[in-house]
Amino acid sequence: MPAPSSTRGGDLLPAAILGLLGSRGSSSRADIARLLRVSPAAVTQATKGLIGRGLVAELEAEPSRGGRPARLLGLVREAASAIGVKVTADHVATVRVTLDGLVEAYSTRPFDPSAPDALDRLGRLLAEAVAAHPGALLGVGVGVPGSVDSQGSGVVTAPTLGWSELAVGAHLRAELGVPVLLDNDVNTLAAAERLYGVGQDAASYLVVTIGRGIGCGVVVDGSIYRGARGGAGEIGHVPVADDGPECACGGTGCLEALIGEEALVRLARERGVVGPADGIAELTGAADAGSEAATEIFATAGRLLGRALAGVVHTIDPGVLVIQGEGVTAWRHWQSPFEASFRRHLMPSRRSLRYQVHAWSEQQWTLGAASLVLAAPFDSTDTTGEQGRLVRARLQDTADQPEDGA
Repeated sequence: MPAPSSTRGGDLLPAAILGLLGSRGSSSRADIARLLRVSPAAVTQATKGLIGRGLVAELEAEPSRGGRPARLLGLVREAASAIGVKVTADHVATVRVTLDGLVEAYSTRPFDPSAPDALDRLGRLLAEAVAAHPGALLGVGVGVPGSVDSQGSGVVTAPTLGWSELAVGAHLRAELGVPVLLDNDVNTLAAAERLYGVGQDAASYLVVTIGRGIGCGVVVDGSIYRGARGGAGEIGHVPVADDGPECACGGTGCLEALIGEEALVRLARERGVVGPADGIAELTGAADAGSEAATEIFATAGRLLGRALAGVVHTIDPGVLVIQGEGVTAWRHWQSPFEASFRRHLMPSRRSLRYQVHAWSEQQWTLGAASLVLAAPFDSTDTTGEQGRLVRARLQDTADQPEDGA
């Protein structure tokens, strides 16, 4: 993981060390110096203070390869944490996450984003979470199903929520009095992968979600690529059929309109595979029970997804592809057709690209949102703006607290 350029002068080095140990786990001083691109002496001096203040602990020594074995350092996870928030069309999920990605608390509350006072209600709900937060709070990360102009600004356009250029970030910052970062919900998953998943080893990767919609988070050279207006990665609205169904975006024949959850259920109802009141669970159950008609609906979706992602791979050239989302619960019905289509449409030089399918729970959305905050110490491109700088300052303040409160 690249080091933030701001750590090279040493002013934010303790914060960067805390962030590194949180995301990568226990490490030796030599490894920390190498990963943060600073001198071993600077790391030794900074970690001495962190150990004295109970933020970092010395662990067992690494096996020796000849010479003195290196002592590993580990994070005291209670050092600081973040709140992650996922906003949906009918509820808000919140989570408290420590620096090393441990989920300490999770809750959901009903929420109507179309209400005239929706932002005020959201602010009050999150203010309760902030007030109840124990210990050092670095900030609040919020994921939404729409486009966000920038993480630090937080102007949201989300048709599924009924929001158009809504200044969510400014409102929440005024209400909460702590740093607030916002992004598209799939981008938040990409941020989590950067800290705790494939992003530890791959500088460029894609996170694709299947489920109610089809989304994509794009990470290039360690940074989330957001585009000119924060809308990069909307692969669900790539047109794939001239005479396809209408899409919620206003277009026709979009990938999402063909293989999103609503599209699959609609097709299943039309073909009599499920009843008129049934949904995706019943369609998946029919496929699990061996229904050829249900299986073919998923197979067609897998083939379309494979072909579309081959085009995205040719455009971005990622090192690895991650598939997540509610839809992976039925992945075994997508997998073989997807694999055949994906490999067939890739150029020979790309056909060995590996992909991972991750098990799913809604907590992953909220962990992703919290990761917007927890990734701030590594923001070498100033993606997070002033809010990211405030997060880093809070982490630095935590590292600078006098021992035993003296």
